[in-house]
Amino acid sequence: MNDLSIWLMIFGVAVVSLAPRILPVAFFSRREMPPLLEKWLSFVAPAVLGALTAVSILTPAGKIDLSSDNLYIWAFIPTLAVGLKSKSIFLTLFVGILSMAFLYHVIG
Repeated sequence: MNDLSIWLMIFGVAVVSLAPRILPVAFFSRREMPPLLEKWLSFVAPAVLGALTAVSILTPAGKIDLSSDNLYIWAFIPTLAVGLKSKSIFLTLFVGILSMAFLYHVIG
């Protein structure tokens, strides 16, 4: 492989990676979206975040672990409670970090 083909590959990967992010913003930034589509799109980010969180908590070693040995589930319980009660991202993250640190120190 010569230098030109390496640079073309880097450029191609950059374009393929950035195009799906830039084109929708460029296309929709000056257009008014229908209210129904806007409402539907407002649920995408929380749904993706919820899915990523569930995978991280329930499958920490690559397979589903619903046992009582799964520290992530135990740390998730107080974190969820504080998040629902306080609605503060800082406090929720703080409790989550403290919960995991405590569980690793005491149990794991």
